[in-house]
Amino acid sequence: MHPSIHAAQRPKAVAVVFEPSGASLTYRDLDESSCKIAHLLRSLGLGVGDSVALLLENEPAYFSIAWAAQRIGLYYVGISSKLTSAEVAYILKDSQAKALFVSPTLLEIGRTAAAGTAGLSLFTTGEGTAEVPALTDLLASFPSSRPEDEVSGSDMLYSSGTTGRPKGVKPPLSGVPIDAPSRQTDFGTRLYGMDVRTVYLSPAPLYHAAPLRWCMAIMKFGGRVVVMEKFSAEEALRLIEKHRVTHAQWVPTHFVRMLKLPKEVLSAYDLSSLRAVFHAAAPCPIPVKEQMIEWWGPIIHEYYSGTEAFGTTTISAEEWLQRKGSVGRAAIGQVKICDENGEPVGPRTEGVVYFADGPQSTYHNAPEKDAEASNKYGWKTFGDVGWLDDDGYLYLTDRRSFMIVSGGVNVYPQEAENILVAHPKVADAAVIGVPSEDLGEEVKAVIQPVDWADANPDFAGELLNYVRQRLSHVKAPRSIEFLPELPRYPTGKLHKRLLRERYWPARNLSDK
Repeated sequence: MHPSIHAAQRPKAVAVVFEPSGASLTYRDLDESSCKIAHLLRSLGLGVGDSVALLLENEPAYFSIAWAAQRIGLYYVGISSKLTSAEVAYILKDSQAKALFVSPTLLEIGRTAAAGTAGLSLFTTGEGTAEVPALTDLLASFPSSRPEDEVSGSDMLYSSGTTGRPKGVKPPLSGVPIDAPSRQTDFGTRLYGMDVRTVYLSPAPLYHAAPLRWCMAIMKFGGRVVVMEKFSAEEALRLIEKHRVTHAQWVPTHFVRMLKLPKEVLSAYDLSSLRAVFHAAAPCPIPVKEQMIEWWGPIIHEYYSGTEAFGTTTISAEEWLQRKGSVGRAAIGQVKICDENGEPVGPRTEGVVYFADGPQSTYHNAPEKDAEASNKYGWKTFGDVGWLDDDGYLYLTDRRSFMIVSGGVNVYPQEAENILVAHPKVADAAVIGVPSEDLGEEVKAVIQPVDWADANPDFAGELLNYVRQRLSHVKAPRSIEFLPELPRYPTGKLHKRLLRERYWPARNLSDK
C-alpha cells in the first residue's frame, strides 16, 4: 500500500498528529502536499538519484517532503537539528543535496550552512523572505496531481559523526513501484501485527533511521502516527491513553525514565490499548526489561540492527524470558561471530558480530568506512561484540570501540552500566576508561542521580560497593563522578566522546 492509495479510499483519515501542538495531516493532505512538492523539485531539475536535505524539527512538513522524494526517486537526507552550521554544511556538500528545507527555529543555521553550497535551493517551512522562500507560498502554484514516472526513492541518513566526519548510509535505489512492500512493512505485519488499525507512537526525532522508517511504514499501512515533538516520560504515557496507541518503538533510556516516575504516575494512565511495542538502538539492562514486561506484559519485542541494515535479529518477550539478555536470532542475513583476524568462531565464544548475506548498503564517499565494516569474506559489522548460544541466539557484550584496557585486561563497560542504572537512585550511568599511571586506563563511572542532593562522597561509596557486590572488581569502577545530565543522543545512545574528553584532553578521541 501507499499513502496515495489511502488518500483515495479514506481521504479524511488522519495520517499523523503531532503532540503537544496538535498539528496534523489527513491522508488527503499528505498526498496532495507531497505531490506538489514533487512537482516543485522536478521544476528545479531534480532527477532520479538526486538528493534533498531536511533540517527540520518534528513537524508535519517532514512527511510531506519525505513522501515527495520517495515518489520521484530521490534520496531524502535527514539532518540532526543539534548540529552546527559547519556540520550541516559538510553533509550538504557530501550528499550533493540540491534542495534544503529548514524549520524556522533552524533558519539561521541552515542559511549559514547553505551559503557555501553552489546550486542549492533553500526553503523554510515557516514565514519566507526574499532570500528564503516559504514552502507553503510556493506550493500554491503547483498541481496536486501525481507526478509522471513515479519510482521509489530512499532515505540517506548520516552516522552520528563522532568518529571523525559523519558518513552517509546510501542504499541502492530499488527501482520498484512506490507502493511496493518494504522490509519494514513485512516486519510490521509478521512480527507486530500492524495493519490499517495501528496507532503508532513515535517518541524520537524524525531525522533518525528507526523513527522515520517506522512512521513511513505505518503510513503505508494506512494507520495513524502520533509524533512527540519532544520526549517526556509522563507525556508518553498520557499520549498512549489519549490516542489509544497500539504500537510504539522505544530505546532503553525511555524505559529507564518511565520506570523512574513515581508509582502513582505509573498507575495513573490506561495503557490497555498497547498490542506490541519494540525497542532497539542500545542494549537494554536485564532488570529494566524485566520490570517493563512485568508492567506492560509480554508485548515487548526487541530487534538489533543499524542504519546500514546489514542484517537484523529479532526476539519476542516470550523468547527473551527464556534467554534473558539476548537480542534474538537472525531475521535478515546470517549472524557470524569472528575473532580479531575475521575468522568465524563457534557458539559461546565472544567476538565481533558480523552479518553475512544481508542487504548491501554502502557509505557514501567513504570506501575506507566500507572496508572497516567488512572482513575478508565480505561480511559486514556494526562494530559490536557478542556471542551466539547453541540455538543461534545473539548476546551483545558491548561496542568494540568502548573497550577499556586496564592493566592488560579487556573490560567492556556495558556490564557495569547495566548494574548501575538499576539502582533506584540512579537516573543514568556511563562507564569509561580514564588515564592511570599504574594501569594505563582505569574504570570510572559517571552518574546522573535521580536527586542531585545525592551527588556526594557517601553515595559514591555506596554505588562502588553496590557494583563490586555484583561484578568482578576488575570490571567494577574505581571512582565515580556525578553530572546533572549525561550527554545522550535523542536515540538514547550515549555520547561517550564528550565524557572521555574531560579526562583525555590531549588525545584525539573517537566516540564509539
